[in-house]
Amino acid sequence: MAALDPKAILAGRPPGRPPVGVIVVIAVSSLCLIVTLAVTAAEGPTFAEGLLLALLPLPLLLAGVLSLDRLEPEPPDALVLAFLWGAGVAVLLAMVLNTAGLTLLWAPLLGPDEGFAVTAVLGAPLVEETLKGLVLVGMLWFRRHELNGPTDGIIYGSMVGLGFATVENIHYYTVAGPDALAATFVARGIASPLIHPLCSSLTGIGVATAALAPRGWSRAWPVLLGLLGAVIYHALWNGAASVGLDATAAVYVLGVAVLAGLLAVVRADRARIVALIGRYLPPYQAAGVVTAPDVPMLSSLPARRRARERVRAAGGPGPARALRDYQQAATELAMLHRRADRGLVDRPAFELRREPLLVLMLAARQSFEPLLRPPR
Repeated sequence: MAALDPKAILAGRPPGRPPVGVIVVIAVSSLCLIVTLAVTAAEGPTFAEGLLLALLPLPLLLAGVLSLDRLEPEPPDALVLAFLWGAGVAVLLAMVLNTAGLTLLWAPLLGPDEGFAVTAVLGAPLVEETLKGLVLVGMLWFRRHELNGPTDGIIYGSMVGLGFATVENIHYYTVAGPDALAATFVARGIASPLIHPLCSSLTGIGVATAALAPRGWSRAWPVLLGLLGAVIYHALWNGAASVGLDATAAVYVLGVAVLAGLLAVVRADRARIVALIGRYLPPYQAAGVVTAPDVPMLSSLPARRRARERVRAAGGPGPARALRDYQQAATELAMLHRRADRGLVDRPAFELRREPLLVLMLAARQSFEPLLRPPR
């Protein structure tokens, strides 16, 4: 195990640091985030309080999103990239484009009040959801192997949305001023913290669906439909506030229904992955990569956790970490087979991805297998 780089193998990249493109995007996003925060700090007297209030619910929200990702965890660098894109590039460009649209187009055409309303209901949803979705489309081009199903799209979409919502909330808390700060926090930080993640998750599902579709226009339509759903719900949410309490309540209930639907999709996708494990891994028993008890263990999150706890108690964190790598590599292997069966991976690419996974699984097994044997 010491000679291997499990993180690189599981992420499907060469050993060592993340790719240069990932580093560049993270750096650019971080710079955009710094510029956005600097501009926001000059907008009102409650920047420090707004920063604290925006960050306060973030650990809980991140934990909720990442809890959906336990069966096949996404690479940390990709999650960080998605979050920072939403918090940096998407927010900064949205500020510029929304302001330009209001100042140069809608206000001159319709007047200040009507122009602001049109910007909020039509312009901002289209601009913001498109900007958030760009990083997801980028993953479709450059890291398509990470998009193995709708859960992955929901995870990445939620990370982008959380980044965007966090920085947007800092802006609203800052301009609210001391008198309205508490009410603004209740409205945005407690009552509706998931609006942006919900919207960008719809785009994420479309992108993940496209990643599993054949080449051509069959990949474009899911992305466009997902983006359309995100824009429509965002527009409904922004427009409901100007209509009245009943409209806001109706859109809120719709959001709860969308959230329930996303959770149902995650549950169904988890069952699909479990079925793939049961279908594709048993043939590897002959090579000693998988044993008969492994399949039920790999097919259940509680069974995976119990196995790691047992290994940790008997051998410490090293073998437990090896077992965790084995579990994830086995899941990646099953999904790789599924992609190959659907014609999304040619034979050379399949072998190039499969061999490191098998090497990692065999090396990990040497570390934890003696600790999982039943006592005599």
